Amino acid sequence: MLKNAYPYFLLNRPVFANEDLPVTNKYTRETATRVALADGGVVEDAVAAAEAAAGACRKMPSFARAAALNHVVQRMDERREELAQALAVEAGKPIKDARGEVTRGLDTFRLAAEEATRTYGEYMPLDISPRAEGYEAIWKRVPIGPCAFITPFNFPINLAAHKIAPAIAAGCPWILKPASATPVGALILGEMLAETDLPKGAFSILPCGHEDARSLIADDRIKLLSFTGSQDVGWALKARCGKKKICLELGGNAACIVDRGIDLDYAVSRIVFGAFYQSGQSCISVQRILAHRAIYEDLKAELTAAAKALKAGDPLDEATFLGPLISEADARRVEGWVHEAAGRGARILCGGTRHDAFFEATLVESVPDDLPLACREVFGPVALLEPFDSFEAACDRVNASRYGLQAGVFTKSLDRAFYAFNELQVGGVVINDVPSFRVDNMPYGGVKDSGQGREGVRFAIEEMTEMRLLVLNRVGRSGK
Repeated sequence: MLKNAYPYFLLNRPVFANEDLPVTNKYTRETATRVALADGGVVEDAVAAAEAAAGACRKMPSFARAAALNHVVQRMDERREELAQALAVEAGKPIKDARGEVTRGLDTFRLAAEEATRTYGEYMPLDISPRAEGYEAIWKRVPIGPCAFITPFNFPINLAAHKIAPAIAAGCPWILKPASATPVGALILGEMLAETDLPKGAFSILPCGHEDARSLIADDRIKLLSFTGSQDVGWALKARCGKKKICLELGGNAACIVDRGIDLDYAVSRIVFGAFYQSGQSCISVQRILAHRAIYEDLKAELTAAAKALKAGDPLDEATFLGPLISEADARRVEGWVHEAAGRGARILCGGTRHDAFFEATLVESVPDDLPLACREVFGPVALLEPFDSFEAACDRVNASRYGLQAGVFTKSLDRAFYAFNELQVGGVVINDVPSFRVDNMPYGGVKDSGQGREGVRFAIEEMTEMRLLVLNRVGRSGK
């Protein structure tokens, strides 16, 4: 279980400055541990140290970067259950999901270790006309410099891994601000990183308040800010970032199109998982289910039965599927949105009831488009159903959203699969599975209000590096 207290990490080293941040067990609501809280001065020190470490990080050979990352892989493997237990306590994540997140985090570091040794460039001939005869070029990618990362509560380990592992592979020093509700997973990663030979100042992990984090956003010494969280906060940060590069992984209200002729039992099993795993607290959770009218009633009946069968309870119980939401306030918000929809004529097929921070797996149909339940991100265990008559019309309904992260499409038609791929205004289309599917090497990110930039280790490294060009005049070298 959790230790009594955890330090923050400044310049690669643990600092037990205080115990000012209580971290609650999201199931019992009791304080589970306490964490050192950084102030604005500490954050300033971390920024200065990251700037000072940029040269050493850039010059660190790729095999050494890979070695540091592989050390984390080894230590994560050795401490799997400790990490999973920490997630179950601090995030309320059911233990099976917690173990899955640890495995994904381990995969992310392993991928980064591989990519650290293959950040390639390219040879480019320049003699495209007589004036450039004798000229040629090569280009390579170089680290962008100090990076700042802000991560949310719902994937405290793997979303941190998706930022810090590529930064190490790229040769960038970094500062991470983990979510105050769930900082422990990131701090355990800090323990592992502190055992490596990364240059002094290569990393800091600092739980802190929003105001104390302002240097991460506004300071020009930070060359890239990568933020995962709500769209309102993300776009507000972008407006404050000045000249620095920014990557935003924001919200969604992901849709799933279910065509006729598919394996209904398989689709139901995947949709129930995609809509309700982690109590819907995922930006690619299935929120909208569009089913062909020919199968709509059968799908609705099977989904309703499956949702009712899901077990809620203690996240440490192996049989639990639904844990608590991150806070009772979030559960009350979800409850309010569902009841508002019911008051406007929506039909609750199952669920709709809150117990403290728990909210039942809920299916709703006939929700008016202008209500938050339909047009905003629920971030809770609620999914909406509606029928469609033509596949093209279903795609139009998906595109009507302000969001564009991922979409799922169940179909046996190759033509419809490629129609969805070509027409859906999202960052990723998943065929014959839910939009909640993600493998950690794929390019992941959204369009519209869902953000900008891409994660997935190779693609995150591209975001954290810049192209540098060398032009060679062979004629000048020969003296002709």
